[in-house]
Amino acid sequence: MQAQYMKNDPNYLSCKNKECKKYQNGKCVISTCSGSIQFHVINIRSDIEFVFFSDGFLKPCLVGRSTPLSFANPKMPLYGHLSSIDSTGTSMRLTWVSGDKEPQQIQYGIGKTVTSTVTTFSQADMCSSALPSPAKDFGWHDPGYIHSAVMTGLKPSSAFSYKYGSDSVGWSKQIQFSTPPAGGSDELRFIAYGDMGKTPLDASKEHYIQPGALSVIKAIANDVNSNKVNSVFHIGDISYATGFLAEWDFFLHLINPVASRLSYMTAIGNHERDYIDSGSVYVTPDSGGECGVPYETYFPMPTSAKDKPWYSIEQGSVHFTVMSTEHDWSENSEQHKWMQKDMASVNRQKTPWLIFMGHRQMYTSHHGFLLSENKFNEAVEPLLFQNKVDLALFGHVHNYERTCSVFQHKCKAMPTKDKNGVDTYDGRNYSAPVQVVIGMAGFTLDNFSNNGESWSLKRISEFGYLRAHATRNLLNVEFVISDTKEVKDSFRITK
Repeated sequence: MQAQYMKNDPNYLSCKNKECKKYQNGKCVISTCSGSIQFHVINIRSDIEFVFFSDGFLKPCLVGRSTPLSFANPKMPLYGHLSSIDSTGTSMRLTWVSGDKEPQQIQYGIGKTVTSTVTTFSQADMCSSALPSPAKDFGWHDPGYIHSAVMTGLKPSSAFSYKYGSDSVGWSKQIQFSTPPAGGSDELRFIAYGDMGKTPLDASKEHYIQPGALSVIKAIANDVNSNKVNSVFHIGDISYATGFLAEWDFFLHLINPVASRLSYMTAIGNHERDYIDSGSVYVTPDSGGECGVPYETYFPMPTSAKDKPWYSIEQGSVHFTVMSTEHDWSENSEQHKWMQKDMASVNRQKTPWLIFMGHRQMYTSHHGFLLSENKFNEAVEPLLFQNKVDLALFGHVHNYERTCSVFQHKCKAMPTKDKNGVDTYDGRNYSAPVQVVIGMAGFTLDNFSNNGESWSLKRISEFGYLRAHATRNLLNVEFVISDTKEVKDSFRITK
């Protein structure tokens, strides 16, 4: 549900547009005031209605409602987004949504086609507890059908075009996209962030609004259109639908200018997975009963199995290890053993950089999170240290914070300033990972405590994203403010 106040039309409360409804003895005795507001509507495949009510949100009184309105083509293929399936750069998966369950196609390159596999999920797949969850009850919306197909025979670091759909339901427009560089090649430019969600494109009130999401995705789209990016990593708290399923469509619509153009890789967060008695590490209702089902359906990553959303992938000179902070990461757990094996097996001659990603942070100066770190740090941080992780990226806290080369809350090394005043970490004499919180891509920002920890070198509470450029011996990283495109922090790690 989206809702707006009629006061958004200033002429309504001032009764500028008055119309007399009843005259008596030549005088108007009953008059009405009219007003208008606009809603941004996307194709969610089901009929929509407009309802006018009084007395606010807590005790609404129905005044009138429209007749149901249907979309011209509820089966239209929409919201296509790309992801990598391996480290070769020669195959790309496209996933899209349609109201039609019949397989569709991608037409790409010069005369190539591939047919989609089709899946969906139902209300029965959602989690609940003693009190019905939104996903199981009032937040449910039929997702239609999720189509997915893999384009093969591509070349790494190359541009191609595609369209998707069918003659019976219609086709998307022709879209230009680029493949990422193959793992082991010399160079990669990527963007990373967490906690984006969606911003309404009108004046609507929603159950959960992320005010910075629109400015961030617009700024990223500008970088993509300038050919400055090979891939994107969105590390948890993806749409914030949290059991209101139609909001996934709004999120997919929002990121489409970026995610349809290059590899859009994701990690799972608490607002995708966590729910009571669902197997999540943290027993909270944060997913609204989704329990990871919509997330894994909309964003199929190269994982080993369902509800095991951890994976690794190589692009250019970087090996990315992506964990799930919402699944068991304790010592002797399946995921812990996998992380150790994956990072220990990295060929640093092929991919000199090892970047670790997950949703919940290990370090933050934000006072509301200090007590939640300990067990996670004790179990996972030694793996990063032992396997010489260069950079660890996390979200969850809604700001930007960069550390020294840190291990067990102590600085093992400090960066030095280069000739341009940029903090430079000496990766040739490895000491410990640099950790950065990047949860500032949309959700309402978190402030910092007044007293910064000794390991905390940079703290910024503004909306933006991380932009990185990795060669074989240098990793340049920038924090970009989305509204102004200003680089507010930059640092380098050398090899």
